[in-house]
Amino acid sequence: MAALLRKTLWLLICWLELAVFTLVLWLLAWLPRPLTGRWYHRLFRWWSAFFVRALGVELRLHEKNLRPLPKQFILIANHPSALEDVGITSLFDVYPLAKEGVRGWWLVGRINEAAGTIFVVREEKDSRQQALATLEQALAQGHSIAIFPEGGCKGRRIYSQFQAGAFDLSLRTGLPLLPVFLHYEAQDTFEWRDPQTLVDKMWHFMTSRNNRANYYLYDAIYPEGYTDKKVYAEAVRQQFLAWQTRYLE
Repeated sequence: MAALLRKTLWLLICWLELAVFTLVLWLLAWLPRPLTGRWYHRLFRWWSAFFVRALGVELRLHEKNLRPLPKQFILIANHPSALEDVGITSLFDVYPLAKEGVRGWWLVGRINEAAGTIFVVREEKDSRQQALATLEQALAQGHSIAIFPEGGCKGRRIYSQFQAGAFDLSLRTGLPLLPVFLHYEAQDTFEWRDPQTLVDKMWHFMTSRNNRANYYLYDAIYPEGYTDKKVYAEAVRQQFLAWQTRYLE
């Protein structure tokens, strides 16, 4: 009982901190875009870390890479849950690609937009092309980006195919992919399934009996040797399947 009370009090404090931080960021998000820039993006990363803590998740980054990380990269990860929307940005200095629906989330949507999150309507070809152009522009400006190549939350197991956008960008720019394999120990609790809502998942995270989230970082994958984006995508997907076998099966 004492442990439960301590955890409840801790989460209340964390949520109070997050609420204040969210309000400040939301107000700052109304500034003209030229006045926000990189400093707002840094605050967004701190806010993401506050959000992870308020959800009661123990997020651990496991650095499995043998070589130093490149200065600029295209981060790719599997997408089994909703937590990675803040988990990835709390750990990595990236500008993520997110579904258009995130833009409409109360408070959070405005903050994401001001922080430079790039939005896409996955079902619309024109939106996908515009998103790729915006992502390429971010890379040209020297930023790193993050893409979930499964094309959305597809469940706890790697999806049957990877979308080719990230691999097309890697081939066109020569920049490496930075693979991160996401493993939630309480898979059933963390997996996002229809018709669950974001509020449902947040409650699941906070009440989980196992709150451990493991993000495994591996060596960058360079585009040399590939000429076809679909072949490139499938080769990398096979690597994710190997990590799935290691950690989930």
